[in-house]
Amino acid sequence: MKYPLSTFGRRLALQSGIGELMQDLGDALASGDENLCMLGGGQPAHIPEVDAIWHQRLSEIAADPERTAAFLGDYQPPAGDAAFRDSVARLFRREYGWPITRDHVVITAGGQTAFFLLLNALAGRFDDGRRKKVLLPLVPEYIGYADQSVTGDLFQATRPKIQRIGDHEFKYAIDFDALEIGPEVAAICLSRPTNPSSNVVSDTELRHLAELASEHGIPLLVDNAYGDPFPGVIFTDTSPQWNPSMVLTYSLSKLGLPGTRTGIVIADPEIVQCLAAMNSITALANNNIGQGIVKPLIASGELLNISREVIRPFYRERSDQVRRWLAATLDDTVPYRIHRSEGAFFLWLWLEGLPITSSELYQRLKRRGVLVVSGHYFFFGLEDDDWPHRHECVRISFTASEPVVRRGIEILADEVNQLYAHADQQVC
Repeated sequence: MKYPLSTFGRRLALQSGIGELMQDLGDALASGDENLCMLGGGQPAHIPEVDAIWHQRLSEIAADPERTAAFLGDYQPPAGDAAFRDSVARLFRREYGWPITRDHVVITAGGQTAFFLLLNALAGRFDDGRRKKVLLPLVPEYIGYADQSVTGDLFQATRPKIQRIGDHEFKYAIDFDALEIGPEVAAICLSRPTNPSSNVVSDTELRHLAELASEHGIPLLVDNAYGDPFPGVIFTDTSPQWNPSMVLTYSLSKLGLPGTRTGIVIADPEIVQCLAAMNSITALANNNIGQGIVKPLIASGELLNISREVIRPFYRERSDQVRRWLAATLDDTVPYRIHRSEGAFFLWLWLEGLPITSSELYQRLKRRGVLVVSGHYFFFGLEDDDWPHRHECVRISFTASEPVVRRGIEILADEVNQLYAHADQQVC
């Protein structure tokens, strides 16, 4: 580019993990290459029963000229459609007894935008010269947070405890003894289920984090993009929690509506007002389409039934299926472990002692027509780079069609088997 960029411009125009991921996803979808195995993005599966519901809703809206005119031609307030926000608040009051109203709900242009606004509003450089950071109590964590800061490094992270389970499974756990919440920490943040590992922080762990946040007078941000109550892609016995010190984000994307770019934030009214003001400056208003499609489904509670009876079973079955394929195709001599599958759209594969880095493995698989995501992107915020584990993992998405996922797993396993076989030969 021939024009110099500001600090803000350089920060957001840099090459990033999320940029690489979305570029690969977009190129894969646009190419129409039937031999390409897209196992790298967060693209939701096209579940026929769910797609039929969206078609029906659009048909109902299109059949009403007055509603269509408002749907496409009217601005909503910066906080979102008041009736939609009312429906969201009523749902959480009814299902969980949360004492919230529409004043606790604000709509954003997707969950990614919600976090861009929240993270930069709460942390970074302050007028008095202080710099504050966001604490990640557990990494690996969502790649999309990593490069959102407009003022420099934004995160400090804590290594997890690793619990080895059986021969080929493991689970991350928060190391509460290692958590450091000093005056420089402006907020605590995590995703639940965690993207990329599918780890689900337990109710007990979440309550403990909320207590720590309250003690230090900071918010706890919880990203529920895959969680309960919608889309409900969570396989453990947990329940949503909220108190005034927590900021919860939800999204319509993983329901099967990523094109509507609709995020939902539940928070203290002061934070809601702050986000609404930011919306008005950055975007004037929100997208009406997602709110219009799901509003009656939220009001009636049907959206929860769709999540529990259709969406969750689909992904749970696919997760089990892909784990079986990995077990069947990886050689017995490969020291692999898969994170316990507790939700989301991914399997997190740990290849202990991987002869090359996960980034190099990504490039090799890409040349063979298989797109995954290198695990090293998800370990941001750690002070040291000498932990081998961060270069031994890959994230595998299982939302593509069954034949595509199976072919991708076979190619991945073949590449990994060869790597370890050749490494053993070199040792010998």
